[in-house]
Amino acid sequence: MSEITYIRGDATAPAGKGVKVIAHVCNDMGGWGKGFVLALSRRWPEPEKAYRAWHRDRAKNGFALGAVQLIQVDRHLWVANMIGQHGTRTGSKGVPVRYEAIGTALAELADEALALGASVHMPRIGCGLAGGKWSRVEPLIGERLAGRGIPVTVYDHGQDSAP
Repeated sequence: MSEITYIRGDATAPAGKGVKVIAHVCNDMGGWGKGFVLALSRRWPEPEKAYRAWHRDRAKNGFALGAVQLIQVDRHLWVANMIGQHGTRTGSKGVPVRYEAIGTALAELADEALALGASVHMPRIGCGLAGGKWSRVEPLIGERLAGRGIPVTVYDHGQDSAP
């Protein structure tokens, strides 16, 4: 069993050696343009291009809540686009985050990370624009990733790094 490590830093520049996967949450509407994805796009064009193509062809490729798309951006670095929010705005149906979808995506990500021998790195997924609560997301990460022996690092960008 691994644990979740919290550090202050930039999740697009993951620390440590070996194969790494940067995980983040995307919406199910094809929108890419706010939040953590902007930092990803500043470093690599591939995750956005792959996500937009995935959404465009969604009728035949499994694009849905809970799905994961892995994109290799460097020799030992991958980005995991995880569909874990419905829509992009808080409205009458609540916040966009979908905890069940995040849990499903994390389970699929765990299989991929184990196959790659990778550690997983992320911001506090689902808790920014998606409106989620870390107290609900953290146990999913603990169970689905750390609980399977996958090292996880959570990055707090420029703020206190206590859970």
